[in-house]
Amino acid sequence: MKSTTLFFLLTYAIMAKAQNTPPVNFTADQDHQNMMKQLGIKTLRNGPSGDESAPNHANYDESLANPYPDLPEVLTLKNGKKVTTPQMWWKQRRPEIVEDMEREVYGRIPADVPKVTWTVKVTDKERVGFFPVIAKQLIGHVDNAAYPLINVNIEMTLVLPANAKGPVPVLMMFGRSVLPAPAQPPAADVEKINNALKELLVKDHPELKTIFEQYPAYNPIAEQSPFGSAGFPTMKGDPPTATQLIANGWGYVLIDPASIQADNAEGLTKGIIGLVNKGQPRKPEDWGALRAWSWGAARALDYLETEPAIDAKHVGIEGVSRYGKAALVTLAFEQRFAMGLIGSSGEGGAKLHRRNFGEAVESLTGGEYYWMAGNFMKYGAAEATFGVKTAKDIPVDAHELIALCAPRFTFISYGIPEQGDAKWLDQQGSYMATVAAGPVFKLLGAKDLGVSSDYKTEKMPPVNTGLLNGELAWRQHDGGHTDAPNVKYFIAWANKLMGYGKEGADKGK
Repeated sequence: MKSTTLFFLLTYAIMAKAQNTPPVNFTADQDHQNMMKQLGIKTLRNGPSGDESAPNHANYDESLANPYPDLPEVLTLKNGKKVTTPQMWWKQRRPEIVEDMEREVYGRIPADVPKVTWTVKVTDKERVGFFPVIAKQLIGHVDNAAYPLINVNIEMTLVLPANAKGPVPVLMMFGRSVLPAPAQPPAADVEKINNALKELLVKDHPELKTIFEQYPAYNPIAEQSPFGSAGFPTMKGDPPTATQLIANGWGYVLIDPASIQADNAEGLTKGIIGLVNKGQPRKPEDWGALRAWSWGAARALDYLETEPAIDAKHVGIEGVSRYGKAALVTLAFEQRFAMGLIGSSGEGGAKLHRRNFGEAVESLTGGEYYWMAGNFMKYGAAEATFGVKTAKDIPVDAHELIALCAPRFTFISYGIPEQGDAKWLDQQGSYMATVAAGPVFKLLGAKDLGVSSDYKTEKMPPVNTGLLNGELAWRQHDGGHTDAPNVKYFIAWANKLMGYGKEGADKGK
């Protein structure tokens, strides 16, 4: 009996100590070195420079861009058997790809991630452009009872059209959680507030009385437009994304990635990754920031499923650049998301790892390694206990990430280098990956891009020529590092596929 009591006391003491052990505060270099040591890596190859005049500049010669021209067969099992039915895809091939993606590329979401409790912080009647909306700011508190030294509070804003006649589709976007146009008190109430403020200020600071008398029209709080500034175009062109969504009867969500996991290596022992690891450094198979952001998006979707004004079966995910990578990872792994607008995602997103053009695997085994699983660093190793590995050794590639989204609506978007969507992103390599994912969409009864499946010979269509007739879509616009010029095309494409709005009504015509 005494030994049993002693065992429980010791166990409790160990748990209490772990609960109060401060997070490790590694610098980025220290964390990077720690992971290299865990993996047995002595040196890594340097990534290419984006400066074309640098000695180690990235390759932009298409004749040198495909050193490993053969991609992993997306519809061939590891035992060599061809996948010929949807059931084989869902039961056998897809789980193989998911396992390799989690273990080697993006990391695994731990089984014991704490629960998230959502609280509405603000509910406000506002306007986006000229359209009335209901806007809510929410906080998703992650239960940190097991490790109180780290707090994670996910910040999210939900905006829905006020006059919708039924549940609406919603696009979730990675970005700062801000209200579109906080409602202002009417002019008479603003005047009362200003009068009261002036009295209080003069009471505490009598010298201000002379200033107020000298400038009688001045008010501490200036009256604002009842429409606010949100939702109005600031330049020639299409309205802002938020306005286009609301005008088309959609809602939208802004979810702040930084409130889930910091976009830096120093934050790996904090945020949701640090909370689950109780402030300790990652192991090689642990999730990176991209997977953490996608986990946060899924927890936001948990909340959206409780909102009766939302068509929870038609919630999409959107992001550009690093958040385009996160949006694609979210759509691939979180099957409740119905659609995605994937903007300029590059390496780690829609770009093929095996391509030697612009951004490379070595770019993400060095500076931005924290986006990925620790294991991904192996593929940049120049000297290691396991030898040398390159992009060719990665068991999966970007076409399979896109294939994991099938048969759901997947819109791959890029701009042009001349306007700032750099060659570094490898638009052609991303198009090749999209083409190579097509057979999975077709196997599952969806439409692909409508071109051949030969990723080695297919070339991108002309700029501003969209391939938008299937559940898998591509469009390169003539703008820069943004997906904004493709938003109107995305909405019309998604509406038609959903049977929603005017485009949906016209679907059968």
